[in-house]
Amino acid sequence: MSLSRCGVSWSRLYATAKRLSTVAGFSANGPNHSLSVRCRRYAASTATSHQSSTRVNMYVAEERGAPFTPEYRVYFKDESGPISPLHDIPLWADRAQRLVNMVVEVPRWTNAKMEISLSEPLNPIKQDVKKGALRFVHNVFPHHGYIWNYGALPQTWENPQHVDPATQARGDNDPIDVIEIGERVAQRGDVYPVKVVGTLALIDEGETDWKLIAVDARDPSAAQLNDVADVERLFPGLLRATVEWFRLYKVPDGKPVNKFAFDGEAKDKEFAYKIIDEVHDFWRSLVNGEVADATNICTGQVLLPVQPVARRRRAGQPPAVTPVTPVT
Repeated sequence: MSLSRCGVSWSRLYATAKRLSTVAGFSANGPNHSLSVRCRRYAASTATSHQSSTRVNMYVAEERGAPFTPEYRVYFKDESGPISPLHDIPLWADRAQRLVNMVVEVPRWTNAKMEISLSEPLNPIKQDVKKGALRFVHNVFPHHGYIWNYGALPQTWENPQHVDPATQARGDNDPIDVIEIGERVAQRGDVYPVKVVGTLALIDEGETDWKLIAVDARDPSAAQLNDVADVERLFPGLLRATVEWFRLYKVPDGKPVNKFAFDGEAKDKEFAYKIIDEVHDFWRSLVNGEVADATNICTGQVLLPVQPVARRRRAGQPPAVTPVTPVT
C-alpha cells in the first residue's frame, strides 16, 4: 500500500526503521531527544484453539524525546522491526477466548492526555495538543488523573461518516477507547490481552465515543468478571464514578458537561463485542482505501494490508477474521 496518503516515502520509512532498529543500548542525541531511550518488553499471550501451548508476541515500546514536550513520542516494534500500534498489532489476542489486545496510552492516576497519532508514520503515541498547548486532564474530585488504565484497541476505527443508530451520533475518528479496571497500574506503551465486559456510550461534543470496560486477562479478578453486572458486584461504585468522571472532566476547561447515550447505563458484554466487530470492519475499510475523505490518517503498514470484507451487521454473525501476515 502506498504511503503517499500520509506524506512519507518508502525510503523515509526505511530510514525510520533503521533508526529504530537498535533497541538495547540505544542512545539519542540532539535537542529533540534529550531523554535516553527506555525500552520495555511486553508479552501478549495467545492460546491456540487446538493446543494448550501459547504463542507469545513481544512488543517493545521505545520512548523518544522528553515527556511533556511536543517532541515526545512512543514508538513500537516487535521481533520483525518497527510496527504501527494502530495497524500492525492484531485486534484479537485470542479469538476463541474473546480476548482483545489493548494498547495503553494513559496509565492510571496520570494526567497527561496521550493518544495514538493517526497522522504520523508508524502511528506513535504522543501528547495531545489543543490550541498550541499540551493537554492535561484536570483532577475530578476526589480522583487524581485518569481513574483506570486508559488506551485503545488496535485495528479499530470509529468512522465519523457513520451515524450510529443507537446513539444518533457520528463516530469520533479514533480507535475505540478502553478503560481497564484491573489492579495493576500499567505503563504507557504496554500491550496486553484484556477481557471486555461492557461498554459506555459517551457523547463527546456531539460524537459517539465508545468506552469499552475491560480487565487485564491476567488480573486476579478476571475470572470473576464475565459481564458488566459483575463490575458493580466486585468494584462497587466504579461504574458510577466512571460516568461522573467523563461527565465532568472537560468542565474545568470551560466546556459543558458531557452526555451519555442510554442515560449513562453501561451496556453488556454481548453489545460491546458487536461494537468491536463493527469498528474493526470500519478499520478494514479504512486501510483498504474504501473510505473517502480519510486522507489525514496514515494507513501505511509494515505488514501486508488486510483483505476487504463485507460489512457486518450488529444483528448478524461476524465472518472469520483474515489474519494480517508479516512480510517475509
